[in-house]
Amino acid sequence: MTNPTNSGQAVAGWYPTAPGAAQLRWWDGSQWTDHFHTIGLDAPATLTAPEGTSASTPWIWIFALLPLAQLAELPFLTHVYSVIFSAGFTNPSAISTIEFAPDSGYFALQGIGLLVYGIYVVLAVLDYRTLKARGVPRPFHWAWAFLSPLVYIIGRTVVVRRRTGKGMAPMWVIIVTLVVTMIVAFAIVIPILTEAINAAVTSAG
Repeated sequence: MTNPTNSGQAVAGWYPTAPGAAQLRWWDGSQWTDHFHTIGLDAPATLTAPEGTSASTPWIWIFALLPLAQLAELPFLTHVYSVIFSAGFTNPSAISTIEFAPDSGYFALQGIGLLVYGIYVVLAVLDYRTLKARGVPRPFHWAWAFLSPLVYIIGRTVVVRRRTGKGMAPMWVIIVTLVVTMIVAFAIVIPILTEAINAAVTSAG
């Protein structure tokens, strides 16, 4: 049998069982598996992951639960808007003209947002590489995470389901997580902002 480690090809992939043979066997990057296919007979199956391949990775579950980390932005978000409204600007159409002086709360809000965004991209890279190492052909590319976490996880779900026949759960988890995060955010932020607006109106009056 052709040994990819002897030819300097240690990456996961399909390799001939003998030089010039039509039958291929899956090398997972460290050892031979029990998955075979024959060139010309089952070529369409090359876009199907080896039977029993798991579509679940630890990275995609962290990815799906990461919106909860954005709740850490709430104290800084409410601080920024409280400062705006406490200045007496109660007309939403006038907010764009406010000369707001960024303070530590503002910079913390921006910093947390950038950090979470970067973590999404890193998790997408790790998830993509893990799926590829397991033999999932052409997984949804991690670079889509730059566009949006939802774009990546929806695209990943569609592709992984086609390749393995499973993998829907992380998409539903991130949707539920986003909804829960929004509900908690509104429950915390709205009363604080309402109080700030009332105080601004009273002060202006």
